[in-house]
Amino acid sequence: MAKPEDDLSDPVVRNHNNDEEEEEEGEQNDDIEDEAEDEDEEEDKDLESQKAKLRNSFQNFFSRIQHESVPIRVHDVVIKGNTKTKDYLIEALTASLKDASTIQELFAASSEVNFRLQALEIFDSVKITLDSGPPELPGTANVIVDVVETRSPLLGEIGVFNKGEASSSSLEGTLKYKNIFGYGDLWDGALAYDCDRKAEVSAGVFLPRFKGLVTPVTARLFLQSQDCLKFSSFKERSLGLSLGLFSTRNHDLVYNLAWRTLTDPSRMASSSIRRQLGHGLLSSLKYTFKIDRRNSPLRPTHGFAFVSSTQIGGLAPDSRSLRFLRQELDLRCAIPLGFYRSALNLGISAGVVFPWGSGFSSMPSPLPERFFLGGNLSPVCTLGGPTSLWGFRTRGLGPTEPRRQFRSNPANENTDSGRDHLGGDLALAVFADFSFDFPSKWLSAKGIHGHFFVSAGNVEKLTENAYRNFSLRKFTESFRSSVGVGVVIPTNLFRMELNYCYILKKFGEDCGKSGFRVSFASPS
Repeated sequence: MAKPEDDLSDPVVRNHNNDEEEEEEGEQNDDIEDEAEDEDEEEDKDLESQKAKLRNSFQNFFSRIQHESVPIRVHDVVIKGNTKTKDYLIEALTASLKDASTIQELFAASSEVNFRLQALEIFDSVKITLDSGPPELPGTANVIVDVVETRSPLLGEIGVFNKGEASSSSLEGTLKYKNIFGYGDLWDGALAYDCDRKAEVSAGVFLPRFKGLVTPVTARLFLQSQDCLKFSSFKERSLGLSLGLFSTRNHDLVYNLAWRTLTDPSRMASSSIRRQLGHGLLSSLKYTFKIDRRNSPLRPTHGFAFVSSTQIGGLAPDSRSLRFLRQELDLRCAIPLGFYRSALNLGISAGVVFPWGSGFSSMPSPLPERFFLGGNLSPVCTLGGPTSLWGFRTRGLGPTEPRRQFRSNPANENTDSGRDHLGGDLALAVFADFSFDFPSKWLSAKGIHGHFFVSAGNVEKLTENAYRNFSLRKFTESFRSSVGVGVVIPTNLFRMELNYCYILKKFGEDCGKSGFRVSFASPS
């Protein structure tokens, strides 16, 4: 029988010295960890302290620039990202940055420069960064202008537009090619057609900076054709050139040179129309001053706008040159009423045209330069002169004259060929429009709203000695007027109105009647 001791394994001998070393190492590790944690805590505290200091410095800085002017000087303007666009073009548009003498002026100038560069339509993005200047030049800043040129220089557009001198909106398609030569040049070809049977084919170029000129230059070749047989028994065709000489935010100067032809294919025109048929040379200079402080051109709820345009024709030594003076004024005001986003829009527009030259008092004014009221336009949007009146058709009021009698049956002498609308040399139109939101969140979110309106206007002849019989009292008493209510549906391209118009006052030869009307208009 085996001994019990043989079944037992050898005992493990424990070294007390090793135990002491392990304890010492553990204590050292604990000390190291504690020190690391302390260092991390100190670093976190330092980081938080730095963030707090930086936050306080920013708060103090922004508080300072809000309450006082902080002087600064722009040391350099660095332009980046332009591979095709010429440096001088961007430098010319950013020159105002160096004129800033305070932080506030620099912020305002940067915002203005960003707007100007974006308006060139040749950059996909524009980023302006303000950086500190060199350390040896305290109180200075560097401005970094980083642009990204457009990847697709070819652009097609289609939309509904309105020109101040037009009597209706037009559907236009445009094909643009941007920045071909790196001068910010914009080349385009356009087709346009409107409800008045007016068609136009044109091609033009826009140069934001040309040589040493400080304003943009535009040039456009155009071919226009307008059918006015239904209203005035003539067709107009013009081939010419329009040259923009001077253009800023508030001022515009344009020279027009065109060969104009008036014809009567129906051979039924009245005597006043027949006297103006044939060829004519239009050589005119037009200056426009415009200021628009309204918050929206499609639905203004506060602000005002004013437009004045002066045109002189006959700037060519040719007997067929059309000599005339034309002046238009337009004033708008939007007054907020404080409930349902309601507003009262008031407007008054006036225009006068008169020939000049030897014997001008007995001469007629050029037919296409006269004023015609009426058409499917909203006066709220059409800024630029007397053009529209709710409830009346295009060229639907004013002086008329019987057309040449056309008798298909010689035995019937009572056949009426109608009347030609001749337009007027003096025009005046006023309107009031009360707009309001519907009590529906969905309609308000879409911008759909209602409006009540009233409009009145008149046109009168002054030329061919007619001014001698002009009476202001008679002119105001013969005002045509209308009222109505409708729904306005604004879009990104135009303003559509579904209206019911009621004619308050009209005369026998006027083309206007009560009923439902649909009108389209885009900001002019």
